[in-house]
Amino acid sequence: MPSVLIVDDEPNIRRMVGALLAAEGYEVRDAPDGHAAFARAIEAEPDVVLLDLMMPNDSDGLDTLATFREKFPELPVVMMSGRAGLSDAVKATRLGAFTFLEKPLTPEGTLLALGSALELRQTRRAARTLREDLGLAGGLVGDSPAMANVRELIARVAPSDARVLISGESGTGKELVAGALHAGSPRRDKAYVRTNCAAIPRDLVESEMFGHERGAFTGATERRIGRFELAHGGTLFLDEVGDLGSEAQAKLLRAIEAREIERVGGGKAIKVDVRIVAATNRDLESAVRDGSFREDLFFRLNVIPMTLPPLRDRIEDLEQLVLHFTALHRTRTGRAAPTFTVEAMAALRAHRWPGNVRELANIVERLAILYPGRQLRVGDVNDVLPTPRGTERNTPGSSLRIDAPTLPLSDALDSYERQLIVRALDDSTGNVAEAARRLQTDRPNLYRRMKRLGIGGGMFDGRSDA
Repeated sequence: MPSVLIVDDEPNIRRMVGALLAAEGYEVRDAPDGHAAFARAIEAEPDVVLLDLMMPNDSDGLDTLATFREKFPELPVVMMSGRAGLSDAVKATRLGAFTFLEKPLTPEGTLLALGSALELRQTRRAARTLREDLGLAGGLVGDSPAMANVRELIARVAPSDARVLISGESGTGKELVAGALHAGSPRRDKAYVRTNCAAIPRDLVESEMFGHERGAFTGATERRIGRFELAHGGTLFLDEVGDLGSEAQAKLLRAIEAREIERVGGGKAIKVDVRIVAATNRDLESAVRDGSFREDLFFRLNVIPMTLPPLRDRIEDLEQLVLHFTALHRTRTGRAAPTFTVEAMAALRAHRWPGNVRELANIVERLAILYPGRQLRVGDVNDVLPTPRGTERNTPGSSLRIDAPTLPLSDALDSYERQLIVRALDDSTGNVAEAARRLQTDRPNLYRRMKRLGIGGGMFDGRSDA
């Protein structure tokens, strides 16, 4: 649950606001002054601070705010006061306060301010996680000429504020490139807000992008801060931008051109400073020609075009990617990673990879779960690769292909049995009891066979910690 630190010298304020927030599901702590507040934050950093401007002792609200901004730069601070003037509010804002609430506080205003501050906190954490992930990954993986060109273009474009349109098939790493552009920009310490345009219902796109005021439409019980405002000063990543409808395209174009937005139900223009990086797996030039995508918006987004190559066009990077994903899995789970024989790696290279790098990551993770610490053979790899289109998928009970007919009988039977079990587990989403039913055996017997064949013993019992 999100945590809030209430800092106010009035016990009644701390008690009443604390009760309100606790009833809304917040974890609440409080402090009577700035020194105590800072000590509490050192013990356990809160998600947001609600800080009074006027406090006794030698640490008032502005001093405490400055300390929090120095020691906890990602921590949003909401200021409150009943006696503050405009100059105090301006000072607080310049020191980095998220917003300013006037006393007496209202439940609606307090909850709205804290909710918006928490959204900002989440975007800052996402940006930090992104930088850490990029550091762990060492940037984009692969030394092929195609990836060298992508890296060079990122290095040249990232320091600018130019809008970038990233094109490429699904699973080629468009979101990773967008993150690298943000991480390499002067905005790296500001918000990085990701929006999947294809996942937003068409009648909610405007509210999601620009926010809305309370009462703007049925169900709008509180004000909502949109993606553009959350990304102010940072980067807004618009994934699958080609899936936006015509009305949303027009409003996005206006926001880009005017550099301002207007919340739904609001009559006030809000200036926003946002760098836009967009991505699509559609051919937007063809969409412009057939009228499904606005030409003027396409030109606004396509200041710097970047096209990512599919994995089949940089297959020489596959081994590096496999080692990278196995290392990530080992780091994440602490379990021993499998190794790959030359023949197993060749089987991976022979696959067409229609899902590109994302598909490869999923396959490597599946192999790491099924065969931890094992040396993988061709049959192990073929067991988890999807059946090519145009061929019939083998299921338990049908004839299965044995990849190496010259194997000794015991090895061939083990390969056949492993394929049956792995596919039954796959069809049962990893639930051993269901897989046993499909194979018409009991669970203890299936566990024994899995253990003998080295199929991720104990990993497929359907428990939440699996």
